[in-house]
Amino acid sequence: MKAALRNLFQPLLRVFESGEGEYRYEQSHRKILLAVGVLFLFLSAVSAALALASSQWGGLAPVLVFFLIGLVCEVIGLLGNDRAVAKIWGNK
Repeated sequence: MKAALRNLFQPLLRVFESGEGEYRYEQSHRKILLAVGVLFLFLSAVSAALALASSQWGGLAPVLVFFLIGLVCEVIGLLGNDRAVAKIWGNK
């Protein structure tokens, strides 16, 4: 299952997993990245519910942004290698 998901998200993973040289990775960074991803996905769901309840279609733009940020965090946190997580954090 993980291999199939890695193939599906390969274009995204390739961006973050590429590079040479040293990087600094800590296991806590992956856990925090997953937590931030969950928070962004939750924020996306709340924003969608409020936008639909108030019939404000312009409110769907933040939903898309929050959802994409949350999705990237979750994909990198769950499927990415240590270099990808370090690259998200900017640790070199």
